[in-house]
This record gives sequence, C-alpha cells and structure tokens, in this order.
Amino acid sequence: MSAILLVEDDPSVRTGLELALTRQGHSVTACATGEEGLEHARARRPEIVILDVMLPGIDGFEFCRRVRRTDQMPIILLTARSDNLDVVVGLEAGADDYVIKPVEPAVLDARIRAVLRRAVGGTADRSTYGDLVIDRGALRVSRAGADVHLTPTELRLLLELTRHPGQVLSRSHLLRSVWDHGYAGDSRLVDASVQRLRAKVERDAAAPTLIQTVRGFGYRFVAP
Repeated sequence: MSAILLVEDDPSVRTGLELALTRQGHSVTACATGEEGLEHARARRPEIVILDVMLPGIDGFEFCRRVRRTDQMPIILLTARSDNLDVVVGLEAGADDYVIKPVEPAVLDARIRAVLRRAVGGTADRSTYGDLVIDRGALRVSRAGADVHLTPTELRLLLELTRHPGQVLSRSHLLRSVWDHGYAGDSRLVDASVQRLRAKVERDAAAPTLIQTVRGFGYRFVAP
C-alpha cells in the first residue's frame, strides 16, 4: 500500500480516482487546490503525488517547482492534453511521469508502482567520475564533495547511463529501462530528464562532457 496525495480540482474525477486507487490498496489523501496540496505534501510527506496540471491558483507546474526546491518526492502529472509544450514544461518543472486524462485506474496504478520502483531501485557499489561520485548502495550522488539532489527518475537515468560507459543508449532503450513501461517513441520524457540531469551533474550544462548527445541515436555517458 502506498500513501498517495491526489491533487485534482474536478470533483467527479477526484472522487472517482480516490475510490479507484483506494480499491487498488493505496491510502489516498485528496485535495482540490494546489495550495491545499502543498500544505499536505509538506505536513504528511506522501510517498507519491498525483497532480492535475490545470488547477485554480497554483497550477501543477508551479506546484512541481515549489516541491522540487526542497523535496524529491515522486510526482505524476495528470493532463487533459498531450500538447508537447504542456508535457515538456511539466517534466522540466520536475515531474517524474505523466498520464493523459481520462486514464484507466489500472493504468494509473501501474504507473504509480513503476515510479515507486524507480525511487527505491539500485545496485550496490561506488563509482567516481572526476569530481562526480555515485554511491549505488546508498543511492547518493555528490559532486565536488557536495550532495546532488536528484529525483528518483533522474537517479535511475544516471545509473543506467553510467552502467554502460561509452555506449550509445537509444531513447527507446532508456524509456524501457528507466521508465519501466512502454511508450510509443515518446522521447520527451528522456530529453527533458537528460536536460535536468545535466544541470545538476555537469560543470557546464550548456557544454556537457559527461552526458553527450549522439544525434539521431540517443545519449552516452563518457567517463573522464
């Protein structure tokens, strides 16, 4: 059973998802506004947040940004549109995944479980790449002696890239291995997460040396 914070302003959608997720065995706290959701997130520390994008007041994008300033709890966005800009903005704001409404409860439950598996996954060893240190056992990353705070998805992405140093990993490979479910070529998840990851682990995200783009193919991790 997972402790879920559901933030959705539509009463019928909120009630339906709350009931369905409860039947799936989760403990659900439901809120109607971003402001209320932030209060619950800070006070109750849920295992995962299911977050509508279009909220009155603080919308889903701003909610993500505020949470990410201090916390790496997993976030799945609920969006009524598959518009590229909405999806990219949400991922860049710090969301780990997204689903398009209307969504089947079983599908949402599968996404929740996949994101939570990513949050606790890892293998035990320690690797050093210049001033970047990855402790796979403790699931901690540091650069120049300072902790690097990564979301579960960013951490899984970094772990996967560093497991294959020098190899080009396609976006489809990363979608399968990092996101743990099949997308039909939706590379936006990969590209947005790589951009966020570079901002945290590269000395200069505009001129990355560790995580390199191989145009037309994907990404590779280059050890110094």
